[in-house]
Formats: sequence, C-alpha cells, structure tokens
Amino acid sequence: MKTYTTMQGDKWDLIAYTQLGDCAHTDKLINLNPQYREYYIFPAGIELALPEIESDIVDSTPPWRRPEG
Repeated sequence: MKTYTTMQGDKWDLIAYTQLGDCAHTDKLINLNPQYREYYIFPAGIELALPEIESDIVDSTPPWRRPEG
C-alpha cells in the first residue's frame, strides 16, 4: 500500500489532487484514514494511506505514437 507523509499546511483535497490525480478522490482518502478525520489543515509528519485508484483514462494516443513495450 502506498503512503504519503504530510507537510505542514496540507489539506485533504490538495493531497487527493497531488497524490491521486483528482480532488474528487478526497472522500476515498478520508475514508481510508478515519483516525485523522478531524484534521482540516495537517501538521507535518502524519503518514496517510493512499487508496488504490483505477484509471478511467483511455489511451487515445494513435498506435504509431505509442512507445513499444
């Protein structure tokens, strides 16, 4: 499981955006870390578990532009 250690001034939505790619994942982040629900602005040094997020993004890159792998 991936984790994130907070920096002074972090907020739930900022962490969701920077670590999970979208602030729409804020509820998932909070639900996975209920012991920190009372925080709005985090102090430094709290380790949060990050939820696994399945990507809904479809690769629209044309086949000839995709890296071979």
